Amino acid sequence: MKRRALLALLAAAPMAAPVAATGQQIDLSSGGPVAITARDGFEWRDAEQMVVASGDARAVRDNVTVIADRLIARYRKKADAVPAAGSPPAQRTGPIGSGGDTGGNEIYRLEAEGNVRIFTPTDEAVGERAVYDIDQAVMVMTGRAMKLTTPNQVLTARDSLEYWAQKRMAVARGNAVAVTTDARRLAADVLVAYMEEDKSAPPRPAASVPGASEPPGAGSKLKRMEAYGNVEARTVTDVVRGDRAVYLPETGVARVIGNVRVTSGQNQINGPAADVNMRTGVARMLADPGARVQGVIMPNSTPAEPAPNQPSPNQPGTRR
Repeated sequence: MKRRALLALLAAAPMAAPVAATGQQIDLSSGGPVAITARDGFEWRDAEQMVVASGDARAVRDNVTVIADRLIARYRKKADAVPAAGSPPAQRTGPIGSGGDTGGNEIYRLEAEGNVRIFTPTDEAVGERAVYDIDQAVMVMTGRAMKLTTPNQVLTARDSLEYWAQKRMAVARGNAVAVTTDARRLAADVLVAYMEEDKSAPPRPAASVPGASEPPGAGSKLKRMEAYGNVEARTVTDVVRGDRAVYLPETGVARVIGNVRVTSGQNQINGPAADVNMRTGVARMLADPGARVQGVIMPNSTPAEPAPNQPSPNQPGTRR
């Protein structure tokens, strides 16, 4: 079956209140009509209030595109389309894509299954399965090989990736790793990234060819990153581990807190907190009032350069 467009129902998707400085986020909660196409056609399941698109299925709303093997759009009656008491219910008079009356329906949830790719001209999320709550402008992605790419970083996770468009927030859970464009690396059980609009350069226009793969461009930037559980920050010479951390890209400094171990080569220093300059590679251990930091310094040791994506050796570390 040739590709066909599903427009009638989706043009009635809900319109969220405008959000200032939306940039090029993965946000399906507002904009113009949502158009869905699929190679193998659609199933309209009225009893379940859902439409299923199969085979290279695509949903497009303004500059946001969702691609998957299978898309499920769940819909409901619009609040202003509910008939008054005693009035006959609205009837759908035309088939899908015919342009006929759809009875005032709106999509509130979009589910993508198999080889999922959701992207704008600047941001891209890939994984096995994704659920997008249009009311809340929240995407939750699960499955293997999950990755969120923004102009400033690549965020990966084992358990789930969340994208909160209106809060400008991304959450990676389970063996989460963030690698910035300048090769700085922060890992933890959970990473929370907060973004803001990048006004230094205008965003690139959307790709002229739907689905074309392009590198991310300007539009948003990382404002703050929080890390929780088994935190590991790596510089060229040092590895800093702790219980939690806050990284501010504007200063380039990550403050690591709780059971902190700074290692470099065969030297190690332990303490309650440390400031790590992710640009210069300098880590400074902080002591509680009246307390001392502790460490083991190996004479004539040479700082090792840990591989950016490999665990460091299980041996005492170094700190100059």
